[in-house]
Amino acid sequence: MAAQTGINMCSASLRRGQVADYSEDCAGRTPRTFVVWRFYAKLSAFRACLTGFMLPLSPSLLTTLAAALLYAAATLYQGTRLATGAKANKRLLVSLGVLAVLAHSASLLTHLLTPIGLGLDFFSAASLIAAAVIALTLLACSRIPVENLLVLLFPLGAATVLLAQFAPAGTVQIIDEEPGILAHILLSILAYGMFTIAVFQALLLLVQDHQLKHKHPSGLIKNFPPLQTMESLLFGFLWAGWTLLSLSLISGWLFVENLFAQHLVHKTLLACLAWIVFSVLLWGRNRLGWRGHKAIRWTLAGFCLLMLAYFGSKLVREYILHI
Repeated sequence: MAAQTGINMCSASLRRGQVADYSEDCAGRTPRTFVVWRFYAKLSAFRACLTGFMLPLSPSLLTTLAAALLYAAATLYQGTRLATGAKANKRLLVSLGVLAVLAHSASLLTHLLTPIGLGLDFFSAASLIAAAVIALTLLACSRIPVENLLVLLFPLGAATVLLAQFAPAGTVQIIDEEPGILAHILLSILAYGMFTIAVFQALLLLVQDHQLKHKHPSGLIKNFPPLQTMESLLFGFLWAGWTLLSLSLISGWLFVENLFAQHLVHKTLLACLAWIVFSVLLWGRNRLGWRGHKAIRWTLAGFCLLMLAYFGSKLVREYILHI
């Protein structure tokens, strides 16, 4: 009803404008000049009417949609190439990924930087970690054959950037911007990101191992590196993640006032348990030669503990307890 009333008012104003225009300016104008002038006057009035119905756009909306579309385009391109057993153009794939990450980062800045400090809510944190994971993978593509991971990571990036934009925000705590705290947060994000890459690598390794054992390789794995190379990449990611997680725990012990405070104790304990799981896995690899399904199971177990440590506690605090 409100929209219809607005349209009727606009129509009435246009008609009044036409009468006034005619009565005031008809004299002294040629018919053709008057028609052109009246057309532009009506067009300007119509634009002014439409302005009243336009909703204000969020500064991050365009960059969010651009990032999601670029991620979708890259996923569609790589997915169709892998499905047919053809190799994707690496330069084109990386270019699409870089553009998507740049748009993703621009969208993130508007969510993270608030007038009163750094705000890192549940979905913004997931989006930040996804952007870091994709950026690290794109950087690694120039050195090691990890571009196949992007077929799983690009959809993750699209989902998280859209959720950060459109999902309702929970109770957000403003983060202390002291250098030590920021260093702890950065190390934590990099550790989560590296273990996320390791998990996706483990999932691809699981698919490859299953299809090779059953002797029916699909187009998806025909472009994969050899199984031994895939395992080496997995443990390389695990070593990097374990190192970053160790530094994150050390920085937390140094710069966080009380790691065992009521709102941090479960996060600290779960992160320490994840560190122990990954330590045992890396020890088993070096001493006992663990590989294959055993390595994948331990990787998934450690990752689940780590995600519960951060996202589980963050979900409960922001959306259930509202603290």
